[in-house]
Amino acid sequence: MPDEIRVVKPGNKKGEVMTEAGNVLAVPGNWELLLPGDAALTRRVKKAGPYWQMQEKKGRKLFSRGIWAPASTIRSIRADLDTERENPAYKKKLAAGRARREKEQVAYVEDFSGAVLAFLCFHPRHGELAESMAKAVTRHASPVGSGTVARTKRIPLPERAEAAVIAWMRHHTTNYDNLRILRIKGERRRVRRKLAQESVALLGRYRRGEEMADCPLKRALTEMQG
Repeated sequence: MPDEIRVVKPGNKKGEVMTEAGNVLAVPGNWELLLPGDAALTRRVKKAGPYWQMQEKKGRKLFSRGIWAPASTIRSIRADLDTERENPAYKKKLAAGRARREKEQVAYVEDFSGAVLAFLCFHPRHGELAESMAKAVTRHASPVGSGTVARTKRIPLPERAEAAVIAWMRHHTTNYDNLRILRIKGERRRVRRKLAQESVALLGRYRRGEEMADCPLKRALTEMQG
């Protein structure tokens, strides 16, 4: 078994893990747990040979708890990586990569904000509110590692912008976060669909230029600015 690549979850006792099928396995005595945090080290240890990927599900989210692998492999690769990282050429390459990613992020934020504004398409009389909303949605959805729909590349940018707006409105202009949703298959999706329809209806009023004396959207943006 130690020569296999497995996906496991934490066991009930120290030195034990459980397979996805619920079987208990003893971690090999010469293995150790490499915690998450150093992507390069983890990637190289995985490439070097057998390992057990440890994951834990909490609610509907799956969290990485690191990988079990031979301790000697981890030590050897960590030493090589530390030496490599001390090389001036590596540091220069790292800095260049960081600068490139920062530049790409600035460009993406600008493009995403523009896509949000295009989706909102508010009447000119509500132009200032549209700008404020685009900033709020972009600030929430665009950071790297945020895990929001805005960071996925599986759907076109306009669709990402639309989904991000609806998600933002769900949390800021509806009572979604305080709802007690029944644990019935499809119920959460049904509630989200209903709230999305209400959000689209509200956006329609701004697009038509209707007089909006007071509404959840204005209140949410005012609270953020205050």
